Formats: sequence, structure tokens, C-alpha cells
Amino acid sequence: MSDQIIPAFIAFILVSVLSPLFISILRKLKLLQPIRKELPSNHQLKKGTPLMFGMILFVGIIVANLFSPTPLMYFLSITYILFSFIGFLDDFWKASRQDPLGVSGKTKLVLQFLFTGALLFYVINGLGVDTVIRIHKNFSFDLPMVVYIIIITLFVVGSANAINFTDGLDGLLGVVAIPTYFFFFMISDKSEVQLFCLIMIGCLLGFLIYNLYPAKAFMGDTGSLAIGGSLSFLAIIEKVEILIPILFFIYLAEKLSVILQVTSYKLTRRRIFKMTPIHFHYGIKYGWSENTIVTVFGFISWFCAFICLAYWKYILHP
Repeated sequence: MSDQIIPAFIAFILVSVLSPLFISILRKLKLLQPIRKELPSNHQLKKGTPLMFGMILFVGIIVANLFSPTPLMYFLSITYILFSFIGFLDDFWKASRQDPLGVSGKTKLVLQFLFTGALLFYVINGLGVDTVIRIHKNFSFDLPMVVYIIIITLFVVGSANAINFTDGLDGLLGVVAIPTYFFFFMISDKSEVQLFCLIMIGCLLGFLIYNLYPAKAFMGDTGSLAIGGSLSFLAIIEKVEILIPILFFIYLAEKLSVILQVTSYKLTRRRIFKMTPIHFHYGIKYGWSENTIVTVFGFISWFCAFICLAYWKYILHP
């Protein structure tokens, strides 16, 4: 255990110490957050906050590979880097042009599908992950390869974007993602997965020192898409696809709220929520502070992680 805790602690210290310098560099480069006009007035005050702070999490990727230079760790790192690259393109466009819309959605989706397809090919052929969906220790079904790839590709892209939507309030994604990484740390028998998850938790704890309300810098898509991609592929590697609706409950709720809002408005010209993703709804309708929303969503994420841990222990692997 100490050989995993020490690298995680090193990652935490490095992120904590290097963050002020990195934030200063982002300011000097004028890589600052533009704010959408439709967001509430308290969010308009955040205009000019350094963006792309999620790049600091690459410290964890470096530490992970120094302590565990193995094919599986390389794969986890490449997955993180590829999805982060997509987010970087979007963030750089937003910051350099002060355009809150960023790169077109089609461009991001094309890149996500391409990267996901390539990564899935390696997962199946290089890591030997099967196409079986396990429901119970004694009950599972094996999907045809093509069907599995289609379903999982849609799952990865959808989940990565859902997790990206969650990064909308100061500290929200960091607080919600830590329990998800903790779940994978607890269930995995692969030392690389355990180390990667602990290091990510350490990085996020260091990151939150500067990202909790009022945030000194924003993660941006550079970090949120990377977290989304890595968590999605961890679910595939650990064969817990059946648990995704619960484990990713917060992320999926954020995404679903957007889908419902858009669909309702197009069909009836009425909005279901005050604003989406749904974290904005609680602030506008009920007057919840950002800290309250982050705390509640974080609690729900921990609750879901422990439910999934119980299911995994007593049903999938009794």
C-alpha cells in the first residue's frame, strides 16, 4: 500500500506547490475564461479567471509513469492525454478568441469517436478485455463484437461529455470525481489501476485547494474531458459496465437535464428547468449557493460509489 500512497502524496504536493506558478503563467498568457451571456450574474463576475488549469493534472500522469512504467499505465495515460487534447483545443479557442462557444461540437465529437475507436481496439486486442456484460456472478451475456464496440463507443463518448458538463461550478467536478476514482481503486486487482486512481485523487485534492469557491482558476475541458475519458475506460477495463447508471449518476443527470431541456423547448417551447446543466437549476430556483450544490452533489457521488461497491462485492464478486 505504501508504494501507492507515496506517489499519490508526491502528486498532491507537486500540484499544490506548482499551481500558483501555473495560474500566474495562464494569466500572463491571457488564457482566461469567457462567460456565456445567459449565465446568472454571479457567474458573470468570473469572467477573466484563468482557464485550462486542468493541465496541472498532467503532473499526476508523469508521476504515475515514473513509478509504474507498464503497458497498462501507458494506456491509461494515453487515454487521459488524448481526451485532454480535445479539451485543450476547445479551451484554447475559447481563451484566445474570448469565444465561450469554443470549437464546434461536430469537431469535438469526430475526434472523440476516432480516439475512442482506436483505444477500444487496443483494449480488446492488446489488453484482452472481453465483450461480456456481467450482471451477476452466475449471469452474464456475451455481445457480438460489433454490437459491443458500437454500444461501448457511444457509452464512452456520451459519458466523457456528461462528465464535461459537470464541470460548471467551482470545485464541482473535482469533488464528484474523487469518489468515482476511489471506487475503481477499491475494486481493482491491477496495481496500475490502483496507483493511477490514487494519484488522480491526490492531484484532485491539490487542485481543489485552488478550485473550490471562489475558484482561482478553472479546470476547463482540458481537465474535464480527460477525467471523463479515463473514468469511462476504467469502467470498461474493470468490467463494471452494468454499474454505470449508478456510478455515473451525477454525470448522467447533468447530461440528461440538457437533453430534456432542449427536447422540451423544441417540442413545446417550454423549459423544464430554470437552466441546464441541472446544477444551475438549483442555484437559480432554490437559491442554493455554489458550495451547497457542490457539497450535495459530492455526497450523492460518494453514496453512489458505495452502492456500487456493495453491488460489486456481494453480487458481481460474492
